Amino acid sequence: MSSSTIRQQTNPNKPPSPKASFRQGVVKVAGGTVLSLSLLASSIIAGGLVGLAISFRNLPDVRSLNNYAPPETTYIYDIKGRLLSRLHEEANREVITLNYMSPELKRAVLAIEDSHFYHHHGVNLTSIGRALWVNYKSGGVVEGASTITMQLVKNIFLSTDRTFNRKLSEAVLSLRVEQVFEKDKILEMYLNNIYWGHNNYGAQTAAESYFDKPASELNLAESALMAGLIQAPETYSPFINYSKSKQRQAMVLDRMRGLGWISTQEAEAAKKEPLRMGKPTAWQNSKLPYVTDTVMEELEDKFGEEVTLKGGMRIQTSVDYYLQLKAKESVERGYRNLRRWGISAKDLQIALVSVDPRTHFIKAIVGGVDYNKSQLNRATQSRRQPGSSFKPFVYYTAFASGQFTPDSIVNDNPVSFRDGQNVYSPKNYGGSYRGPMPIRTALIQSRNVPAVIIGSKVGVSKVIEICRRIGIKSPLQAVTSLPLGAGDVTPLEMAGAYATFASNGWHSKPTAIVRITDSLGNVLLDNTPEPQLVLDPWATANLTAVLQGVITSGTGRAANIDRPAAGKTGTTDSERNVWFVGYVPQLATAVWIGDDANRALGRGVTGGGNAAPIWRDFMKQAVVNEPVKYFPAASEFPRPKVQKKGN
Repeated sequence: MSSSTIRQQTNPNKPPSPKASFRQGVVKVAGGTVLSLSLLASSIIAGGLVGLAISFRNLPDVRSLNNYAPPETTYIYDIKGRLLSRLHEEANREVITLNYMSPELKRAVLAIEDSHFYHHHGVNLTSIGRALWVNYKSGGVVEGASTITMQLVKNIFLSTDRTFNRKLSEAVLSLRVEQVFEKDKILEMYLNNIYWGHNNYGAQTAAESYFDKPASELNLAESALMAGLIQAPETYSPFINYSKSKQRQAMVLDRMRGLGWISTQEAEAAKKEPLRMGKPTAWQNSKLPYVTDTVMEELEDKFGEEVTLKGGMRIQTSVDYYLQLKAKESVERGYRNLRRWGISAKDLQIALVSVDPRTHFIKAIVGGVDYNKSQLNRATQSRRQPGSSFKPFVYYTAFASGQFTPDSIVNDNPVSFRDGQNVYSPKNYGGSYRGPMPIRTALIQSRNVPAVIIGSKVGVSKVIEICRRIGIKSPLQAVTSLPLGAGDVTPLEMAGAYATFASNGWHSKPTAIVRITDSLGNVLLDNTPEPQLVLDPWATANLTAVLQGVITSGTGRAANIDRPAAGKTGTTDSERNVWFVGYVPQLATAVWIGDDANRALGRGVTGGGNAAPIWRDFMKQAVVNEPVKYFPAASEFPRPKVQKKGN
């Protein structure tokens, strides 16, 4: 989806500029002797205030408004442009140009807030005179005389203290603003800055919240209601008191009729028109919270929290909304099945991550069973031992060294290694040994001793180097037991690494973000994939061929999806973590099951028996519309030259 597509969703159907007809309507009503006298007096007052402005040298420079960028809401979309979430601090705002605002909204706001806006120079003598008289009689400031320009400078530059000094500063700044900016620009800034209630700042987000439509599509009835909110947004909010909101709407419509901007018939029809209300959008929960959290992690790393929450970015993610829902449902079904299986771990959790090998874009990410109960994103934030699902990294390293093939023989017999001051003696799951066997058989049957032997021959430091190439950044220690998954990794790292196997050695950094633009459509980040060949194709193809056997005849038979697929089970000591990580040419997915407190899940819980069925459930749905594709054969690539250990 292009940035222009997102732009059309947020500001669709740009209306023609209403400037000419709109101003004619205002001029027609506001004409006359009284207005002429008011304008003359306003000019005299304005001239005096300009002179007085010399003494206000410490006031802000209004030319800074040329570069003023109010905090804007950041929007997150799925790959097809579906809105997933809004990110913001207090101000939920989307800045749009004046031409993207309904003419009815502009008339309604001017009618109730400043009907002489296009005729004064920032201050209105009639309003000032009335306010001075009322305030004199009351002995304090109880009524304002603010024009739209004065409201704008107050909101941006000044405090809200109701003092004569502040009002005078407001008037001076308003005159300065009117000298620098055209009226339409002032009105545009005003409509984008004012508060409309329920954390909505600016006309666009207010229209979306109150009426579930953009500001360009507001009709007369809706515009009058919104204009009436400006004076006291929460007091007149239709979400709080619909009756009072309608009364205020009627007042705006009567004012527009009195000015001659609408007819009596139009006013009465608008009063009677039923309003289809939306709902507050400012603090809505994300539709896909784990996706939003993953995106937030990336955004804060690249731009910082403040820019993320205030920068008005438009973020296109790589996740498809409906595929994410399928992933969530697969996790929930898996959880229910585990409970029926008798797993009673108090904090039982499941994480699932799916990555497209062709791009390394994240296609689905579920960080836990129930986001409402726990917001920890285990897919990206929890590091756990991968068990035997780490073995493919060891065997790839062996194949890439040129010293081994899938048919090379390795002994599955008792063996001991000196690891520092300790002696390490690996054991197979179940405690048995089966003697000499091909590497192919050792991996398909997930034998532990052969993996440790091969790891010691190629060097565990070399295995770590390969892990770094394919995106595993978690700390890994060069210990003899590393081939059995002695280090801690995240599900996202495992999915991304296996995606590199699925692409036969081509790697990009996994990401959930395809593209970021600002609110004007300027590109801030373009994550168009630039894959690099980081693995030897012959070695990778051999590894994939063996991992296909894991599913067809090994420990991962429960992951069979009736098409070519490769993968590996993983079960750690005491069944604390169980995994299945696998792939087809179009998608790689990692499934992890564990307890948040790292307690044992129970005897008999394995990656093949419990994680593989969840993987199969999701993958069968995820690739249902994908054509069946086959992995490349090792015979298509030259065998690497033999490398010496440590090279």
